[in-house]
This record gives sequence, structure tokens and C-alpha cells, in this order.
Amino acid sequence: MRVERIAREAGVPLVWRPFLLGPIFREQGWNDSPFNIYPAKGRTMWRDLERICEKEGTPFRRPSRFPQNGLGAARVACLAFSEPRLPDFVRAVYRANFADDRDISDVQVIGGILESLGQKAGDVIKPAGEAENKERLRLQEGEAIRLGIFGALLLTVGEELYWENDRLEDAISLAQLTVG
Repeated sequence: MRVERIAREAGVPLVWRPFLLGPIFREQGWNDSPFNIYPAKGRTMWRDLERICEKEGTPFRRPSRFPQNGLGAARVACLAFSEPRLPDFVRAVYRANFADDRDISDVQVIGGILESLGQKAGDVIKPAGEAENKERLRLQEGEAIRLGIFGALLLTVGEELYWENDRLEDAISLAQLTVG
């Protein structure tokens, strides 16, 4: 929710790269989120997320089902990969999942998000499911695996990985050195 603002203030370019977590988890030998597989880790993660959202003033409600199937949302995000609307779409999907506890696997929910962002759902959802875009998403997943990405949200600066919100400023600092 804050990465764009911090990157912009630091003069660092930001590239969003949508991918699915399922293939990442399978690569690790997991058939579920590690937060479900390891209950102690999951309890800590949920509490951390609550604290982060409180600190940032971001609404949060633990989803009744986690993880949800994000395939449709990922396909839409991949279709919008290079468009300025991508970050707004991603944030809206996160709000739907983690603040409103909406079913992000439901095409109507994704369509509603698109409509709220001024997009015609039918103009986006159908091409998002076409073969060319599906392949684009598979390539993104392959690149994420190659980079060693193990979860989301994860930041990369070159080949360096930075985990989540708690390492955002460190990633931005390294990026400033590489662009400056």
C-alpha cells in the first residue's frame, strides 16, 4: 500500500511483476500457505499484519478463507502489467481480500473492482483469460522462481531479495545507489 509513495519520494523506479503463489509454494514442496502449514508462523504473521495495518491506518480484517484462489486477479494484473492502472488494481484486490473479506476468486468481485477503477469488466476479463496472457503469467512465475521468490510481497533490487513491508526502506536505499 505504501511502496509507490516511498519509491517516488526516493526517486526510484518501481516495476510491478504479478505472479501466482501456488507454483512458488509447489516449488518449495508446500501444498498450502506456509502460514497454514506452520501454525505458529501463521499466528505471528496475522498479528504482524494487524500491527502493520494499525500503524499505517490501513483497514484490515482477516479473510475467512486463506489463501484464496487469485488466478483471475493475477491474470488481470498480468494483462495490465505495463499499464498505470496496475497498482490501483492490485491495491483494490488486496483491500477486497484483507479488509472486506470478499471472494477474490469470484469473477463478479474482480469485475466490480475493475468497474470501480473506470474499466469495463468485459473488456478486461475476457482477454485476461486468453492463451497469450496465460503464457505471459507463466513466464512471470518462471522468472519469480528463478529469482528465488518464496512469497509475496517480495521486492527485488537487481538479484537482491527483500521480504515484505519490514524491508521496504532497505530495498529503496539499495535501489537509490543503483539508479543514482
